[in-house]
Amino acid sequence: MDILVKNLSYFRSSLQELLDTNFPEKAYDSNFISKRSNWAYKAYEGALQGKNSEEEAEKIANSILFERLYFSKFNTVLQVIIYEFDTYFMDEELRPFALRMLKECEFVFKKYDLTDDFAYSTSYDYLYQDLKNTITVCLQNNLNP
Repeated sequence: MDILVKNLSYFRSSLQELLDTNFPEKAYDSNFISKRSNWAYKAYEGALQGKNSEEEAEKIANSILFERLYFSKFNTVLQVIIYEFDTYFMDEELRPFALRMLKECEFVFKKYDLTDDFAYSTSYDYLYQDLKNTITVCLQNNLNP
């Protein structure tokens, strides 16, 4: 079996894709993207040189590349909007409105300890309700798309 050795651009594009989709607030942070990509690539190379399998090397690199990028505030806000307020918006308005609401909801997120597995905790339900209430107030105050 041939090993498909990954290069720096592979890690950069993998991270960029994740940020574009789930963390748009970080998608243009070139310093963050460069640092994370470089660290992941170096870890990957080091793991291969240390005789780890390609699969294990990629796992090690991805743990560095995606560290603290499993729980997405943006996706959480988008999910609340889709499930609770979808009748207010056309499909193409959902993401732009969610991005605006992300800024309005930042104070809500600060109340919670947002770990990578937060979405599976009992506190997630409280966060969801807090976000729903905040978005309701914003809509009532005419902060429309």
